[in-house]
Parts: sequence; C-alpha cells; structure tokens
Amino acid sequence: MSVVIRLARAGTKKRPVYHVVVADSRFPRDGRFIERLGYFNPLLPKDNEARLKLDLEKVKAWVAKGAQPSDRVARFLDAAGVKKREARNNPEKAVPRKERKAQAEAAAKS
Repeated sequence: MSVVIRLARAGTKKRPVYHVVVADSRFPRDGRFIERLGYFNPLLPKDNEARLKLDLEKVKAWVAKGAQPSDRVARFLDAAGVKKREARNNPEKAVPRKERKAQAEAAAKS
C-alpha cells in the first residue's frame, strides 16, 4: 500500500479550502483518507498564520513510516523544516519549442 500526504479539496465553488490528509494513493482526491493532519486556505494572504496549519508531530510520524508527500505538501514541509525538498531542474523549460525540435532533429541526424 502506497501512502501519500496530499491535499483534499473542501469548501464551496470558487472558495477552496484544502485539508492536508494521509491517504492510500489509490483512493480519490476527495475520497477516503486515513488521517487529517491540517488545512490550507489559499485565499488568505501569504503572511497570515491561519493560511496553513499542520500538526507537525503527526506529519513527522507519517514521514517516518514512509508516507510520501505530494509536490505542494513537500513545499509546505520544506518551509516548516520537517523534510528537505530537492530542487527541480528542467533546462529545456526556457527553450522555445521550435528550437527544441530543431535541436532534437540535429541530434538525431548526427
């Protein structure tokens, strides 16, 4: 069983609030979960303390058991100092598409 720490959407239309939950990766995003660890309200300003609330002791326990955080939750955990997030590197991101195709064709010919 693959266990993940991810966000589950709650709230009303156009007013999202997310619960930070531990769930089996096979279950739907808003479906069954094992435990609720906190919440995230993206509508609040970034400097507001009520924007994100996590029970860090429970998070540490689940990470120790092998639960994998999603990308967004990994950002939260890195900011809280619980788990280090490795930086991503996509060197092709800034290259326009036509130039990438030309480079790929040139590499295929040689």
